[in-house]
This record gives sequence, structure tokens and C-alpha cells, in this order.
Amino acid sequence: MPVSSQHKVYLPANAKSNQYILAEIKATAELYQHFADDQQCYQQLSQQLFTLAEKNGLHNVHLIANDKLPVVRFHTEAFVFQTAEQILFFYNPSYHEAQNLFSQPEHRARKIRLLFLATNDEIRANAAVFHQKVQQLLAELQPLLPVQGLKIKIRDHQHISYDLLAKAKGNKESYGYKLRAIAARYKTRQLDLPEHSALSYAHITLPLSRDLKQQCGIADTLDYSPLYQQLESQLKSAAASKQLNRVAFVANGLTPLVRNSKFDQPETTAELQLLGFDPANQAAQFISDWQGDNLVEAVHILVVAGNEDVTEIGFGRFMNQVEAALRSFSTNIGLKGDKQDLIVRFHQHISYSQD
Repeated sequence: MPVSSQHKVYLPANAKSNQYILAEIKATAELYQHFADDQQCYQQLSQQLFTLAEKNGLHNVHLIANDKLPVVRFHTEAFVFQTAEQILFFYNPSYHEAQNLFSQPEHRARKIRLLFLATNDEIRANAAVFHQKVQQLLAELQPLLPVQGLKIKIRDHQHISYDLLAKAKGNKESYGYKLRAIAARYKTRQLDLPEHSALSYAHITLPLSRDLKQQCGIADTLDYSPLYQQLESQLKSAAASKQLNRVAFVANGLTPLVRNSKFDQPETTAELQLLGFDPANQAAQFISDWQGDNLVEAVHILVVAGNEDVTEIGFGRFMNQVEAALRSFSTNIGLKGDKQDLIVRFHQHISYSQD
């Protein structure tokens, strides 16, 4: 196989891209004391944010002051809904624009989050320009803050999502991606990032269909252990066959989030499960979390890239390994590609502090 083919992954032509940048400001007591009340603080900051956003050509911007975690996904319709711990943003980058302040009466935010959603047709090609615009806005915002010296944590999130079984549904057209690391892509656009941490992984969503349940004979029982055990066993085997060492199998109804265990500890809340992986550690790590008496709507599979998976060309080889493992897994569990989806979302994250 030519080197160029080894390092390219061919995704369906209808794969969707997203990019969003989250800037976090620690809301200190010193900051709040400059305002009559908390809501005045959020109102003033949001107006400054929206004015600077307009100046810098950023058209989908939000201030979040209720300590809820933003989750961003592609959708043909724009809508936002909230749970106790999350704010979910669904939008199409090609044409959805918005400015909103999210806060709650009587709730003093521990962090003030500024959320910037990319708005253009070529997300990956324009990612560096978008990042530079956000950097410029934050540089202009910092002198306006009543407390000087506040650090701003910047997190740049980029996703590509697609159905691994698209061809079985008649979607034959594909496009080759090298999936270069964010820092490498930005460098070619004359944007050098400061010292930062990076994390890349694939998040796969497997709906638990009627067919899958019937295969394990669990239709008339309240014990779903055989289903989970079979899926877990098949996943372990498929991952090991492609030397994928950092894998998680989550079927507990929670939303899994991947973090670098060097900086963040694993944590579970009522809605979220933070999974810690160390990209520098090549030892095999398989995390499994499910309960036999809890039938969930979907299983989440996460495959995390290590430092050894980052090549000068990109993550194409890693994703080819992931896809090969998933195709083996889907065949062994009898997944019907013409009727069922296996959604893969390739995540790339970087984070750093801007003084």
C-alpha cells in the first residue's frame, strides 16, 4: 500500500465538521465586587463580548454563566436546550448565527465561559483564521475587565462526524483526509500556538437496536448482562487485533467525556462521566462501565490516540485502524448497515492559557 494511502482515511463525502472554542474565565469574588449584583456582571460582560464579536467577524457567540458544560453538535436546524449540567447547541455552521447570555437567578458562576461557534462552509480549512479571530477578541476584552491579570483558559475543539456504514445505505462517494494535528495545520497558516496540551480520539455511538437485543435473547428479561458482555468481548477482540490500546466501553446512560489523565482526574456526575487517558502511556487501558439491570438507548465506545499515533502527516493511519476494528466489530455483532447507523465522531482538542 502506498505511503500516501496508509496515512489517509476515506470518509463519506457527507461527513460533517464542527469547530468551537471555549474561553474560560475564573469568576473570583474580586471580579464580582465591581458590580451591583451578579446579573449586572454577566450583562455587562456579554455586551462587551457581543460588541467585540461583531468587530472581529464572529457571528455565533454565547456567554455561559450557569456552570453548565456546553456540548456542540451539527444539525440542520438550530436549537439549544439545557439539562441540569449541560447546554446542548445544535447548529449548521454554514448559515446559523446567534448571540445569547445564559445565566440563572441566584446562581453565582464559578467560571464564566465564552463560547465561539465557527460559521463558514470550510471548517477545517478556515480553523486557524477562526482561532486567530478569537485570540484577537480575547486580547481586546482583557483590558476591559475590571480585574486585571485574570487568566483565560482556551480550549479549541474540532470534530468530524460520519456514519461508518454510509456505503451500505448507498452513499458511495468519499473524500480522503490526512487528519493533521491542529498545531501542525495552524503552523502552515502562520499561526504558532503557545505551549499547549492536545488530545485526539474517536467517539462511536452504537444504538441498541431491536435486532441487537434479540440476538442476545434479552427481549423478555430484565437482565441485560449477556448483551453488554457480548458487545464488550467483541470490542476488546477487535481493538486488540488493531493494536488499539486506549479504549472505553460505556453503557450507563451517562455522557462520556475524554480528558488527559495527566491534568484531569476521572470523575462521574449525575449526567457526565470523565474518562482519563494518558496519551504518553503505551500500556493497554480498557475502561468498561455498565450495569446489567440498566438498558440504555446507546452504547458509547471511545478510542483514544496516543503520542505514537501522531505522525507528521496526521491521524489518518490511526483512524484507518479504528475503522478496521469497528468494521470487524460491526460484522461480528451482526449490525445491518442498510438499516442501522454507527456514528463515528473524530475529536481533536487543544488547550492553553492566555494571560
